[in-house]
Amino acid sequence: MYLAEKAPEFFPGASFAVAHCNFTLRGEESDSDEAFVRSWCEEHSMQLYCTRFDTAAYASSEGLSIEMAARELRYRRFAEICRNDGFNAVAVAHNANDEAETFLLNLLRGTGTRGLRGMAADTVVEGARVLRPMLGISRGEILSWMTQNGRAWREDSSNSDGQYKRNRLRSRVLPEFEAVNPAFLRTLKKDMAHIGEVDDIADSYWETALDEGLLSKDGMTLNMNVLKRYTHSNYLLYRFMDGRGFSEDTVGALQKAVGNGSAAGKIFEAGEWLLECAS
Repeated sequence: MYLAEKAPEFFPGASFAVAHCNFTLRGEESDSDEAFVRSWCEEHSMQLYCTRFDTAAYASSEGLSIEMAARELRYRRFAEICRNDGFNAVAVAHNANDEAETFLLNLLRGTGTRGLRGMAADTVVEGARVLRPMLGISRGEILSWMTQNGRAWREDSSNSDGQYKRNRLRSRVLPEFEAVNPAFLRTLKKDMAHIGEVDDIADSYWETALDEGLLSKDGMTLNMNVLKRYTHSNYLLYRFMDGRGFSEDTVGALQKAVGNGSAAGKIFEAGEWLLECAS
């Protein structure tokens, strides 16, 4: 409840409510979390939106992991509350540790610079404005404040479940980084800001190439004459193929063909995508 208590400091003069999602994944523990939030809101005369989800059933029907299913459900609900009840934004409690964990997860998945630039402090999810005011605050600082001020909190037992990659990073990897560099979170935050700047430059590079006719209007034909003007043509090829289902072998084959000048006239396929190289 740290975010709820500090909200007036983060957003002076704003009006607030609390939204809680019970994902019904931990039985009695989930219900006890809900009861804790209800009690806090009653004590502080705070309006509460409480929603229960059958997360496991939703994950199964949509072919999603439990984590992704819970994310979709909660942000969809947050957006619905904003639309229906006139709230301008939803503030979530992601902190510096969460951001570091996401950075490492994306690094392991291989997301390129886009996934390494850190969480957005102000973004839009499911049509609703989402604010993250606590990205500069570590989990340790939050717990220290709660303890010093005699505040109670709840611990999600699934945070210690080693089957989740994030939990393994949280309990095993981050402590090792912090043992080597106690200022690791601040150092990583600066690095992510620099990566974000580089990613913005790369976006500009990509947009300029598109403006010069790199791709046809339907996005299916690659203009080799335009591509040859760019020093970092491999990045442009990667940028086009990223997220469109092209395999690493296909990306490599295209880059090789461009490199040796044999790409013109060749066609590369990936599902519904059909890329033709035109000179």
